[in-house]
Amino acid sequence: MALKNLQLSLQFGDLKDAARHRAALPRHSVTRWIRHALENDAEITVRIVDAEEGQALNRDYRQKDYATNVLTFDYTQAPVVTADLVLCAPVVAKEAKENKKTLQAHYAHLLVHGTLHAQGYDHETSQQDAEDMEALETRVLAGLGFKNPY
Repeated sequence: MALKNLQLSLQFGDLKDAARHRAALPRHSVTRWIRHALENDAEITVRIVDAEEGQALNRDYRQKDYATNVLTFDYTQAPVVTADLVLCAPVVAKEAKENKKTLQAHYAHLLVHGTLHAQGYDHETSQQDAEDMEALETRVLAGLGFKNPY
């Protein structure tokens, strides 16, 4: 199956330890990870933020007053996927360490996860939807050379 086209904007907020996060997210890798999860062509912005910005976005848009690992703002799914993926660098780093994953592997997982959300996949609607989404994430990541994230 041919990979879909992607117009990517990769943005980094004002981060403590920014060099570490930039090193884990080379543009060509981010593009590759997202393209492997796409079912349609896409225009996606990926923004890496600090805990304060992550918490404010989660609070304002999901009414959950804490920083989470990834937020997906999906606007269209067809004919072109348009979305913003916001990843909170301190949360991603903490989870990677706790789960004994590399920072890059965890970012890859969360970008695939967020990209699937942008296309309508939702693990919170039912147990079956969660299992289907997890299986798809695992297949995509395996194809990219990453271990099962679960």
